[in-house]
Amino acid sequence: MEKNSCCMDKKLEKELNEILEKYTDSKDNLITILNEVQMKYGYIPKIAQMKISEYLKIPMAEVYGVITFYSRFTLKPKGKYTISVCLGTACFVKGSEKIMERLKQRLNIGEGETTPDGKFSVDSTRCVGACGIAPVFTVNGEVYGKATVKKLDEVLDSLQ
Repeated sequence: MEKNSCCMDKKLEKELNEILEKYTDSKDNLITILNEVQMKYGYIPKIAQMKISEYLKIPMAEVYGVITFYSRFTLKPKGKYTISVCLGTACFVKGSEKIMERLKQRLNIGEGETTPDGKFSVDSTRCVGACGIAPVFTVNGEVYGKATVKKLDEVLDSLQ
């Protein structure tokens, strides 16, 4: 197992070096580099944070601060299906909180977590710009409007 882990680390390190080589070591490239890493892995692994910090000659705390400031970046791997429930005003008033509670109950995980099998992640959002069909939830960006607990259950059943 350790040998495989070592090979994975070397592969990751090689891929990260290939990403970094595309950019100058200017601090101005931080967000662009983080975005590329996020797109490639679905999250920003700790080794990537360290390599970026080293390459751009900025403290790890600064890299971490940018990652945690922007909601599009994540420090944890996401599931195959990321389900996000809108908790913005229009959706909340129309019952999105019940949908979120059902989602957490069905998957047995909390907000910001991923199921142990790596299939589902649960998130919330404040607005997806679909207030006219509130409440809404999304699955990998696909919007489900006029959502109900029953509709959520149907979607989850189709994905499981």
